[in-house]
Amino acid sequence: MNNPIPIEKPSRGIFAKIRNNFLAGLVVVAPIGITVWLFWSITGWIDSFVWPFVPRVYHPDILINRWFGDVNPASPDHLNIDVRGVGVIIFLVFTLIVGSIAKGVMGRSLIKWGEGIVARMPVVRSVYNGAKQLAETVFAQSESSFDRACLVQYPRPGLYAIAFVSTKAKGEIAEKVPTGENIITVFLPTTPNPTSGFLLFLPEEDIIPLDMTVEDAAKLVISAGLVYPQPKDKIDKALAKAAKA
Repeated sequence: MNNPIPIEKPSRGIFAKIRNNFLAGLVVVAPIGITVWLFWSITGWIDSFVWPFVPRVYHPDILINRWFGDVNPASPDHLNIDVRGVGVIIFLVFTLIVGSIAKGVMGRSLIKWGEGIVARMPVVRSVYNGAKQLAETVFAQSESSFDRACLVQYPRPGLYAIAFVSTKAKGEIAEKVPTGENIITVFLPTTPNPTSGFLLFLPEEDIIPLDMTVEDAAKLVISAGLVYPQPKDKIDKALAKAAKA
């Protein structure tokens, strides 16, 4: 009697390979897709803000239809084209011109005169001053920017958290902190949202400097420690150094 020919069942390894290939492709495609979507959305947002201030006859879609198609939307020759990025260029050029004017004597006088008018408006004054302080903190190239990452003991000795050094404490804070040491201002971000956190004032000797950049430290905070931008042993050495101190 002939033995029946065994029927081979499909190996689960094939599905595992398909799954692994899909995940590997997702790792490559997802960052590219998110980056393209983000830049496309930001470009569209800036364009939607700029174009209302530009006469309609100078919009890219009108100019393209005037040269190559028909400005009449009902015409079959009308070209429906979404041109993005021109508004961004206009915004950049406009900002550069305003910045160059603001650095001059006349520009500073004009800004001072305008701020004097805004200072007389109760609600507008508060909004303007807050927006100005935020813009100066984020964009101004001064010593007040976050220039290095560090470790601090928080919320109690023996526990360490990543923080960003802002600047040396000044004024009343520096005078009334009951230590004779240099007091440093640091921002301790929360995970996974680094835009919120705690403002700490502590002696400079209590700060443990890190070799990683501010950007790399932010990645570590956002990822909740899952993404190490540099070898982990450097952080371990910093912790060991703090334990010996």
